[in-house]
Amino acid sequence: MRTRHAIRQLVEKALDIKKLTPEIENEINSELTEMGYISDVDYEALELLMAEMDAGRIQLVPSFGWSS
Repeated sequence: MRTRHAIRQLVEKALDIKKLTPEIENEINSELTEMGYISDVDYEALELLMAEMDAGRIQLVPSFGWSS
């Protein structure tokens, strides 16, 4: 994603669609891994995302990547 506050932008996307998809979650994890740190802005965005999930306003969409 390579933009300033990429995690915040991903969180905004999840808040807009009211879902945390596996793709968004993977992108957040990739950003955290590549950056090696988290900015205050991104940290606050993740706190908001978790609070919204705890309140039931954001749905966690499961990954269906298993084989049968």
